Amino acid sequence: MAYMSQEGYDKLVADLQYLESVERPKASAAIAEAADKGDLSENSEYDAAKEAQRHLELVSPK
Repeated sequence: MAYMSQEGYDKLVADLQYLESVERPKASAAIAEAADKGDLSENSEYDAAKEAQRHLELVSPK
């Protein structure tokens, strides 16, 4: 069992809320913008945006 201070818990909750409300929508917008540019097979912006989204999904639970 691991113990955590209230301050530590509050920081984790705030970080999660930031990721869900700011970073996740920003990643989705970047994917949509890159997808609008056409062929996704050779679109490095799209690949980078999808990778950023994958990273966010790993660090923040749904």
